[in-house]
Amino acid sequence: MDCPVCGKLMVQEDFGGVLVDVCKNGCKGIWFDWGELKELDESHEGLGKALEEALKSPRVNDADRGPLKCPKCGIAMHAHKYSRAKEVNVDECYACGGFFLDSGELRAIREKRMSEEERDAYVQKLIGEAPLEAGTGRIRARTTACQKFGGLLSRKYPFWYPVDYL
Repeated sequence: MDCPVCGKLMVQEDFGGVLVDVCKNGCKGIWFDWGELKELDESHEGLGKALEEALKSPRVNDADRGPLKCPKCGIAMHAHKYSRAKEVNVDECYACGGFFLDSGELRAIREKRMSEEERDAYVQKLIGEAPLEAGTGRIRARTTACQKFGGLLSRKYPFWYPVDYL
């Protein structure tokens, strides 16, 4: 797979049980397939030499570069702040769920985790800004209602995840 930033071939690396694609001979960016970033976004997660090397890379991000193309799907990715970290822009493919992090952004995500309250407010903002097709007002209303209902249930039953049942 080619890097969406510099076009160099990305190399698969093991970050402690999570296989990611790293632009090792180029910009040092990292591609995470769906679900992989959640397994490595806290400082106690992952291990190994490849992860340590990625965490040492300096943070580099060209804010003026425009949207990246997903290296898996080829569609335009959406740049936004990561939902679990303050002040860290990521590029996400809304089709396949993959994330591309520029050099140094994984370390920044791990260092700047948001509290649950901050994260919930930010997720609501993302939902409001997401590009939607015509006629999706009902979907948005249902999503909001489900989130509120899930929040109420999770306070009473913290061991139960209502998202799994909706």
